[in-house]
Amino acid sequence: MRLTAAGAALLQEVGPILERIARASQLAQAVASGLRGRLDIGVTGSMLYRGAPAIVQRFARTTPGVELTLHEMSSADQLQQLQREQLHAGFVNARGVGEPLQSIALTEDPFVLCLPEGHRLARARSIGLKQLAAEPFVMFARDVAPANHDNVLALFERAGIQPKTVHAARQWLTVMAMVAQGLGIALVPQSLAHSRFHGVRFVKLSGAGVSSPALFVWHPQHPSPALHALVEGVRAHLRAS
Repeated sequence: MRLTAAGAALLQEVGPILERIARASQLAQAVASGLRGRLDIGVTGSMLYRGAPAIVQRFARTTPGVELTLHEMSSADQLQQLQREQLHAGFVNARGVGEPLQSIALTEDPFVLCLPEGHRLARARSIGLKQLAAEPFVMFARDVAPANHDNVLALFERAGIQPKTVHAARQWLTVMAMVAQGLGIALVPQSLAHSRFHGVRFVKLSGAGVSSPALFVWHPQHPSPALHALVEGVRAHLRAS
């Protein structure tokens, strides 16, 4: 059998259409399996120094067809948007979340002292909080991340001192900037030392400490195979690390 002239002409027109239909079918299968799509993920500034980038990079390697976009926002704002299903997931500083949200606990981060570079104790190997009872402290605003704020207060309570709070900031980088400018000292998560922030030094707290909690949070009713793949990626990262 051979094509007629009319059939040959038709094949030239139909061939590209059939190829596009085949590609569309493959794309639909990829999206359904979580291999294609887009995810909007919230992240606090401090989480950029304690695991979030490694999780995102691992996911990009294993699922290159999914576009993942990070949105910096406070823990409180993330939880609100997750409840409204305006975010797919988030990296938050919290110890627990309310229903129906689900979460995975990430590695906790001990608090350390953040001192101006020229502070009299900046070269110490460790410091007890009682040595700093008279110092002005820059605090993290409670409405942004209540867990971090309350954990810092727990350290002061354990040391038996009432901190002299002079400023309240909404970002850890702002806290460190205030310390660098000599506006006070602060307790910050140890992972922020990776920021190599100029003008400050990080010193270990002596005695029993408290850690900064962190969670990866998502809404279980969000119908996204890509989100399911990311959740499994977070679990795989934690097992590997």
